Amino acid sequence: MSLNPSNSILSITLGILVGACVPTQLIVAEERSSQVQKLGTYSYEPKPDDAAFAKFNPRLAPKPGPLLLRQGDRLAIVGDSITEQKIYSRIIETYLTVCVPQFAIQTRQYGWSGERAEGFLRRMDRDCLRFKPTIATLAYGMNDTRYRPFDVLNGKWYHDHYSEVVAKLKDSGARVVVGSPGCAGKIASWVKSRSGTLDEHNLHLCALRDIALQVAEEQNVAFADIFWPMYQQQILAARKYGTAEKPYEIAGRDGIHPGGAGHLLMAYAFLRAMGLNGEIATIKFDYRADTATTSEGHKIEGCEKGIIRLTSQRYPFCADGPIDQDDSIRSGMSLVPFDRDLNRFMLHVSGFDASRAKITWGLHSAVVSGEQLAKGINLAMLFPRNPFNTAFNAVDSAVAAKQAFETQQIKKVFHGKEGKQDMVAAVARTEKERATLVAKIAAAKSSVTHQLSIQPVE
Repeated sequence: MSLNPSNSILSITLGILVGACVPTQLIVAEERSSQVQKLGTYSYEPKPDDAAFAKFNPRLAPKPGPLLLRQGDRLAIVGDSITEQKIYSRIIETYLTVCVPQFAIQTRQYGWSGERAEGFLRRMDRDCLRFKPTIATLAYGMNDTRYRPFDVLNGKWYHDHYSEVVAKLKDSGARVVVGSPGCAGKIASWVKSRSGTLDEHNLHLCALRDIALQVAEEQNVAFADIFWPMYQQQILAARKYGTAEKPYEIAGRDGIHPGGAGHLLMAYAFLRAMGLNGEIATIKFDYRADTATTSEGHKIEGCEKGIIRLTSQRYPFCADGPIDQDDSIRSGMSLVPFDRDLNRFMLHVSGFDASRAKITWGLHSAVVSGEQLAKGINLAMLFPRNPFNTAFNAVDSAVAAKQAFETQQIKKVFHGKEGKQDMVAAVARTEKERATLVAKIAAAKSSVTHQLSIQPVE
């Protein structure tokens, strides 16, 4: 496929670089306001009426579409060194493994440090397409800025190479989620050719974010907005959780590579773009009749005197770290509506006459109102520590080990001496080793027997 520069890049980026700020009420990142800004023929993301956001006018991103996943999909998670950190990629794979195991998704991560879109284009046949992915997520743009202020030629370069990556994946039969770059918290210290201010670098990243959105529209594929939620939380979460002694840095200590909170935002963007609806469990309990029903993936083993015993094949997503630290996945879950949109493990109780109830799930308890019980309680949100933590962590550790091997398989073997001498043999040998690690994930994924107690509080 030849590269065809697009003349529409300039018109899209001008709205970011010179568009006027239209004041709106303060908008926190977890809620998308209905007050969409308009400038000419373009709609823009709502933004806080705050000087920190005045220069930025990102185009309005589409809402998540229908479910993209299909039974037995082979997912490729592709990107640069931020992907190679194996944090958001691990969150995605663990989520797919334990929260929606009915899809039986197979996952590989393809992160490569320092890579731009054209770099993956050169290696995608060797590293990725040989394994016939049926769906892929892409996260490029940070290195594509070349760590300098925006210029139209670089925008065209990014557009054309990102487009060709998407087109080649589509030609191979894969569905695609195009991810935008994230934001920068500092100018990269290791780039000798870097230039410009931090604002100029983030304006460049915002411009590439809009170009990635354009690529998704042109190629008729899904889009995951990473930049705008992350940039908002670079400002808002830093004010909420950070101190002078311990700043909260959503883009990471070096300003480029996020910690757990930033990676959670990335995983959230991709999982939502895949069309997942977040329905993991719905438990309905009739308190008067002492009977319960549950949704697919769970089995009621018995009910007696307000105590429900269950066995579950589907887990809630579990993260019980500190809420105010940027290296904490749980902290990231407080910055976007992760539990609402992707992690609903719901308990609904009817026939309960008391004003308050004590819910005990495993070793932990909480008191809620009778009205809340009737409307429904999200147990995953109420109980970050719950009966699934141990099993969840076992799967997550096995996923981390497999993804660590995948980096070595590609970078050290496929692109090393062994791969250059006999690629077919190198693939065969390493695939046997990888299969052992895949089997360990399956072995760690056990059913969980747990107990819920709902008792009146006098």
